[in-house]
Formats: sequence, C-alpha cells, structure tokens
Amino acid sequence: MTQPDISIPSRAPAAVANDDTVMPFEVATLDLRGRVVRLGPVVDDILSQHDYPPPVAKLVGEAVVLAVMLGSALKIDGRFILQTQTDGPVGLLVVDYTTPGQVRACARFGKDGVAALVAAGKADAGALLGKGHLAMTIDQGPDTSRYQGMVALDGGTLEDAAHEYFLRSEQIPTRVRLAVAEELRPENGGARHRWRAGGIMLQFLPQSSERARVADLDPGDAPEGMEVQTAVEDDAWVQGRMLLETVEAVELIDPAISSERLVYRLFHEPGVRVFGTADVKAQCSCSRDTVEAMLKSFSQDDRDHMVEDGKISVTCEFCSANYVFAPGEVDAKAS
Repeated sequence: MTQPDISIPSRAPAAVANDDTVMPFEVATLDLRGRVVRLGPVVDDILSQHDYPPPVAKLVGEAVVLAVMLGSALKIDGRFILQTQTDGPVGLLVVDYTTPGQVRACARFGKDGVAALVAAGKADAGALLGKGHLAMTIDQGPDTSRYQGMVALDGGTLEDAAHEYFLRSEQIPTRVRLAVAEELRPENGGARHRWRAGGIMLQFLPQSSERARVADLDPGDAPEGMEVQTAVEDDAWVQGRMLLETVEAVELIDPAISSERLVYRLFHEPGVRVFGTADVKAQCSCSRDTVEAMLKSFSQDDRDHMVEDGKISVTCEFCSANYVFAPGEVDAKAS
C-alpha cells in the first residue's frame, strides 16, 4: 500500500512509527533526490531465519537495505537482485527484491574464517567480503533481457561499492549510508534481541547532464581530453553531501525518529519535500510445488543420490523452509 504524498511543514514533524517502509524525498533547491529505508520486523524476520554470527547478520542486513533502496526505485515490475561473490569468509551474499516490495536474502560463509576475524577484532564488512565483485541485476521476466551492472569489491564496504557503481556505471553523484544493529526489547516477561536496519541515499540530479557528470569526479579521474579544472564539484552537491555526512548511524535505526523527522533534521535549511512511503515485507518465493518441479527436472541418477533415510529433503537457503518428499513423489514419470 502506498500512502499519499506529504510535504514537511516549517516546523519539525512529530516522530511516528514507520518501520518497513521506503520514503523518497527531494531537495529541489540543491537538485537532490533521495530515499530513506527503515526496516524493523522485515530485517529481523530475515536474519532470525538463519544462525548467522552477528557480523555476518549485520552484513546481510546492510545488503538488504541497499537492495530495497535500489530495487524500490524501479519503475517496472520485476526483480532486483544484489549479489556478491568474493574470496572472503562471506563468499556469497544474495538479496532478491521483487516489486512492489517483497524481499528475501541469504549468505554463505565459512565459520572458521568468520570466527578468526572476530577473534582478531577485524570482522568488518571489508574483511568479511574480501575481494571479488558486486553484481546488480534487473530481471523483468523470461521474455525480457536481463540488465546487469557490476563493480569490483576490493576490501571495501557495500557503501563503497555502491558509490563506485554509480560513479562508473551511471555517472550519477551518489552517497549511501547504511546502518544495522540489534536492540533489546521486552518480550514475555523477559527480553529478546531484535534486528533493526536503515539507510539513506542521496543523488545529485541537475537538469544539465554535464553538470552532473563532473560533480563527483576526482580531477585525477578526468577522462582524456577533459581539462582538469573542469572536474570541479558542484557547490550544491558539496553542500548536500556534507549535510548527509552529519547523519549518525543511530538516527537511521532509532524507532523514535521517523523518516520525515530525519530528512527534516538534515535538509530543513535548503527545504525538503517528502513523498508517500511504500511498504516492504519479507517474503520468500519458494513453495512445495516449485521445489517439486525443480526435483523432477533432475535426472533419475541425481535424485537417487539425494535420498537419505528413504526420503529427499530440501531446505530453502533464503527462508530455511524444509520440504520433504518420498522418492516416488518426484519421479519424473509420475508427472
């Protein structure tokens, strides 16, 4: 469900609960547009379905925020898939966002490698990922070609990779902030740790494409033939980026700070307009029927090797749902 557009008044709006939403906003005087993502139960549901060590869970949460942020900007029906493949302890990370707001995620990791980083106090995102690449894929269905963009990962964070992607592939000056943390909440006379996540993206989108192209260009990266002095950051983008850099991680995940209040804090001086929020929910696309169809597509020999204790058991990597079949149920001849 999409809520109607609203404009932030001259005074700061009251904090409201707005978990599991994406809120676009605009700072027209600076040619800036952005999005705020706030996730509560959605990211907690996704991470609680797996026994990830806390640093891995935090990394998966960051990837979920980034995928929701980018996928929710699509103007078409389809899927946005964010995937990393690297040589670090977290060798594979996948987030699947399906319009208009369904998301699922999973990761493969080496327990020993993660434990070693934790023991050394070096379990940050860059160390967990290592070197490899980040791929972002738009899939509009079987009758349409996929679009895929890719950027190298070289020991940096997902924020770093997003900045590099937009600069190199889209030539859009972009800054992203991501935050994930656990909170301790009362439950059934005790307390339970719950995950929260949030993020904000800011982009410089002036009417002049040339103005946008040089806004985030380092003089050392100027294309051949371009005079170095032309690669000067636009004042509006400098101001917007500096304002964004003042946001603290806790502000992105604090349930007492609404998305509206957050952008008001950041951009009330130049003036900011917010648009209607869109809802996000954690939902996996797996089902018994789809798993059965997949098993029937395998050769009989492959299926025979899957039988253990007289049954075939398949667990979804995304949601950890387990599907159990008798060998005869997935016999291709039976279909």
